[in-house]
Parts: sequence; structure tokens; C-alpha cells
Amino acid sequence: MRIKARILCGLMIVAASWAEADDRLAIGAFSSGDLGGWEGETFDGETQYDIAQEDGKRVLRAVSNDSASGLVKRQRIDLLSHPYLNWEWKVDRRLPPRREATEAGDDYPARIYLIVSGGWQFWKTRAVNYVWAHNAEKGSSWPNAFAGDSVTMLAIRNREDTVGVWHREKRNVLEDLRRIIGPDVRYVDAVALMTDTDNTDSSALSYYGDIVFTSE
Repeated sequence: MRIKARILCGLMIVAASWAEADDRLAIGAFSSGDLGGWEGETFDGETQYDIAQEDGKRVLRAVSNDSASGLVKRQRIDLLSHPYLNWEWKVDRRLPPRREATEAGDDYPARIYLIVSGGWQFWKTRAVNYVWAHNAEKGSSWPNAFAGDSVTMLAIRNREDTVGVWHREKRNVLEDLRRIIGPDVRYVDAVALMTDTDNTDSSALSYYGDIVFTSE
């Protein structure tokens, strides 16, 4: 009986550790120095991305000089089990004042995309883009100046927020995507991030902490 009790206790500990692990789905494990699965996507010039030490921890550093390129990781995430997106970011400076809804103003020191694939109906692919804006009010959204309604921009931070410090974010992305794209959304098929300054001919230095989906 004692042996069985020990075995059951051990199984419970293992199950608990599995449950804890399953609760966190790390898409960007930058703190472990891991960029596995992330691929570059260039639009206009090369933003430089690398793992760096900042404030005593390993993070992803982005340096943009009149450039627009990003990183994308293609992985399907079931939002019914992991509806929350958690991340940290820090920007070194503000970009010039601009109207984000215009092509000339479509630059952001930091942004994170969630991409919902249309499959073979590629024209149905949609994305929601969480951005560090300037003029846009926090919580506001608008169609992307280049992609139109297929990409919706959503302001998380703006000119009112302090630069040079870390900001921690948590979004119920299942709610966001169903509100913006439609009530049947269940999966995210890719996550991307980008620091871009090509339209404003400016520069940016930004940092991204781990990007993690959780159940609550």
C-alpha cells in the first residue's frame, strides 16, 4: 500500500507539472535565447533582430533605421484552450508625430501580429496587429493603411506611455479576434512582430520579452 501511495503521489506531481506546462504556450522564448522557428520577413530594408541582455534578462532586441522587416513564427494555437496573450515590451524613444491610419504614418516602434489563415481561400486571411501607437487613442482600432480591412490595427500603447521602461501586456485575444474578425474564430495560425520606421524615415530601438499564450 505504501508503494502504491508513493506511486500515486508521484503521478499526481507529474500530472500537476504537466498541467502547469500545458497552461503556458511559449511562442517567443527569448529569455532562453531561443529564436527557433522565427523567420525573417522583409518589406523595406532590414530591421536587425537579435537576443540581447537588457535590464538583467535576455530579450529580443530590434534596431530599425529607416527599415521595415519583421519576424514571423508559423504555429497553430487553439484559443479555446489558450485565449490569453502575454508579453512585455520596451521602446527606447518615440517615433515622430504622425497619423497612423495613413501610409505615411504607418510606422511603429513595436507591434505584434496575430494571423488567422484563410487556408486555400487565401483572400480570407486576416490579422490583428497590437501596436505601440502615437496619436491613436489606446483601445482604438482602424484598418491598416496598406492592407485595408484584412489587417486591423489596435492601439495598446501611445504617446502617453513612458518610454525606456518595460510594459507588461495581457489580452484576451479570443475576444479581440471574434469581435474584429468574426464569431467563428478559434485558431491563430502565426504570430509576427515588427519594429519599422521606413515611412517616417526615422529610427527605433525596441525590446520584446517572452511571448506566451495562457489559459487564464
